[in-house]
Amino acid sequence: MATKAKTKVRTKASRAAERQSSRSQGPNRSSARGSSPTALELLEEDHRQVEEWFDEYDELQDDKSKAELAEKICLALEVHTTIEEEIFYPEARKATKDNDLLDEAVVEHASAKRLIEEIQSMQVGDELYDAKMRVLGEQAKLHIREEEEELFPEIESAKMDVLDLPRFRGEMRAWDQALWLYVMLSSGFVAFFGSAPGGAILPSRPAH
Repeated sequence: MATKAKTKVRTKASRAAERQSSRSQGPNRSSARGSSPTALELLEEDHRQVEEWFDEYDELQDDKSKAELAEKICLALEVHTTIEEEIFYPEARKATKDNDLLDEAVVEHASAKRLIEEIQSMQVGDELYDAKMRVLGEQAKLHIREEEEELFPEIESAKMDVLDLPRFRGEMRAWDQALWLYVMLSSGFVAFFGSAPGGAILPSRPAH
């Protein structure tokens, strides 16, 4: 038992180190443009968060915590993939002309969405539930690595100026909020709702 516990500690530490390495190796895009994040940085923030959640899921033991975190992960991926497909990828196609890479990304999204649907139709403890969560995590992390190491550099080389426009960043944030509202209402998952200024009800994204 002690050996197993030590192994889990080392695994958790190594995963944290990998996430920190991903942050440190990424280009410091905001330093040259001021404090406002670029669209790439907004996407990278989502990447780091979902990686952390998948690692956290691997450490959980009780079914209730697993169910809550799995739902949070699935909702976050639904929102993130939709923003990329509806806003980010069309602009990336125009800038890079790399249809092959972006077509692969869309296919990877479709595969993840099918797996998410399967997970959402199951309950923690069902046969293959944890296995499907692990596979989803592996697929997501591979997709993230390919985006950040292949697509993002191409976009920067193509000088995709629209990424840095306040309008474009604002559009991404607006979609983010609207999609969180939609997917949570659709799924009946309202644990993260918050009250927006003026009395409007908007979803508050899960705290990092």
